[in-house]
Amino acid sequence: MLQSAPDWVHKLRAEANQPPLRERVPLSWGGVEIGDAEAKVLRQIAHTFSFQNLSPLRDTANGWIIDGNLTESLARIALAMRDLGFTHVWRNEQLPVYDVRGHMLGSIERAAVRPLGLRTRAVHLVGETSDGHFWVQQRALNKANDPGQWDTLMGGMVTAVDTPERALERETWEEAGFRLDELFGLAWGGVVHLHKPTSDGASGYISERIDWYRATVPNDREPTNQDGEVERFAKVPRDSMVAGIAAGKFTLEAGLVTAAALGY
Repeated sequence: MLQSAPDWVHKLRAEANQPPLRERVPLSWGGVEIGDAEAKVLRQIAHTFSFQNLSPLRDTANGWIIDGNLTESLARIALAMRDLGFTHVWRNEQLPVYDVRGHMLGSIERAAVRPLGLRTRAVHLVGETSDGHFWVQQRALNKANDPGQWDTLMGGMVTAVDTPERALERETWEEAGFRLDELFGLAWGGVVHLHKPTSDGASGYISERIDWYRATVPNDREPTNQDGEVERFAKVPRDSMVAGIAAGKFTLEAGLVTAAALGY
């Protein structure tokens, strides 16, 4: 049963639901809206294709349209964005492109997702202990996003070759060194959403669904990072974790997921 939410939860929810900083226009493919972007950004991208016979991007009275095979056209657009300095850290990792119902239509380089306002999905795992503590991780200091911030036991993106369950399995091993069958009581907990501008200066907007799960970590096991993206782990009591979230030491995503896991 949901409890009355304290101030720190209201603050997180307000931060997670913000309008764009500037006006954005719809971006469509095949008659389906897939994202949105600032018109000046799209104009600069389209200009790079001015001297080519076939442009993957065009302006219409109803917004901007992507032509051709979606994945191939988005690959061309992403490279143009990189040359223009509109992308964040280039990952060589493909994320799905979804319609409003969550159906996958194609894929795009991860670095180009936010400036185009494309919808993303992620997974998080809340790791509890039998004595009421929580395992949390400090993100590596060289992470592209939120370096040094504290996070849930595991958090990761759903890539173009994933289901949420497959992403959960892979990321739990890479980040925490656990196979899912080593954990007790693994269960889907629910969904939280992010709708907010990015803070990386790339004129981006985050529209993300996070499926979160919970499980109990055996008392004789400790998480061990496998991919170099975690600075350290800590086992903390509930009150300490809540205090850390309220003080802004945890990522927004971790705070939202933890609030949901605590019944708010």
